[in-house]
Amino acid sequence: MKLHTRLLIALTLGIALGAALHSTGGLSWVDTINVNLLRPIGQVFLRLIFMIVVPMVFSALVIGVYELGRGHGLAGVASRTLAFTVILSTLSVVIGITLVDLIRPGEAFQLSAAPQPGGPGVPGDPGATGGIAAIEASVAAVKPLSQILVELIPRNPIETAVRALDGDMLQLMIFALIFGVAVSAATPKDHADNVLIRLLEQVFDACMRIVHFAMKLAPIAVFAIIFNTAFTFGTGIFASLFLYVLTVVFGLLLQQCVVYPLMLRLVARRSPVQFFRSCREVYLYAFSTASSNATLPLSLEVAETKLALPPNISRFVLTVGSTANQNGTALFEGITVLFLAQVYALDLAVGDQVRVLLMSILAGIGTAGVPGGSLPMVLLLAQSVGVPAEGMGLILGVDRFLDMCRTAVNVGGDLVIAALVSGPASA
Repeated sequence: MKLHTRLLIALTLGIALGAALHSTGGLSWVDTINVNLLRPIGQVFLRLIFMIVVPMVFSALVIGVYELGRGHGLAGVASRTLAFTVILSTLSVVIGITLVDLIRPGEAFQLSAAPQPGGPGVPGDPGATGGIAAIEASVAAVKPLSQILVELIPRNPIETAVRALDGDMLQLMIFALIFGVAVSAATPKDHADNVLIRLLEQVFDACMRIVHFAMKLAPIAVFAIIFNTAFTFGTGIFASLFLYVLTVVFGLLLQQCVVYPLMLRLVARRSPVQFFRSCREVYLYAFSTASSNATLPLSLEVAETKLALPPNISRFVLTVGSTANQNGTALFEGITVLFLAQVYALDLAVGDQVRVLLMSILAGIGTAGVPGGSLPMVLLLAQSVGVPAEGMGLILGVDRFLDMCRTAVNVGGDLVIAALVSGPASA
């Protein structure tokens, strides 16, 4: 049985069994198995993947930049990557804002924006208060734009690497890009071989071996992760937020099933059906883990082995894209901000919606590629148009599911851009 088939079976069983047992409520033996067996299995698997993300990102970027620099193609690849990222992100946010204006999911609630004792009447889990506080703390830590630009250049690359999975991945990438350019410039043109690059290639190959080993455990781990999610949250929350969830999922489907295929057909001259068939494992894995960073190793392997993309281009585009190209997240952020504005009866003018569009595009570039990484950015955007922080309590219950959906679209977008930058397929 092929890996994508096993992953799909594990995904389906995890959702069905977890949701069914959630409705039974309070079975101690199920709690014991989930806490002491299934949850650790999922966490161990994710740690196995996360532990190679930093060395893989660094080695892949340095190698890719070195090879592109030696061939004088770095500027062209970087500019095309940025252009396609902006185009796809803009299209995704336009889709999201158009849908939320047509469907108007927030009109099912009509909360007052004025402060009330105990919060502004946000329905949902009483435990959402703690989650909102954590998101507010993340927003409070956001620095001015000038300081953010300065800190893109890491003062201590080793310290940045240590904190990469906690939000400093972009700084690590900047260092890898600069380092790769420097290695390329320092290598004489008549020297085709470079000892440092050979070493980094060995590091990259070793990381790939670990990925192959981890993928053998993937079906069991995916079942454990999905079961834990479905068992913890259940499906009841979807009833009250049906229109909101429907709007987000429909927007993501339009991006995945309309925008991506059109770009592949018109620009890359590739068959969308064949392309996405080759990426099935990546989509299932991205949906299960809700993490672009965790999916990156598998994306790199699929790009080179199944999509036959040039390694120097795919390594550059995919590693940068895991943080900088999150158009599924940008779509989600645009929809969520306007949804919350509708909930609080805030009538946003065209100018405000354009501002949300532009800020969503920029926020999608700076969102951390980890589960829940977009929520602080959503709160920041929402507060910019007058939505109280407590409004986030509405979406916390369904965010995990929507995070899984938008991560799959994010990762798919990275692979699509890699194909677009590589140029028309030879076949």
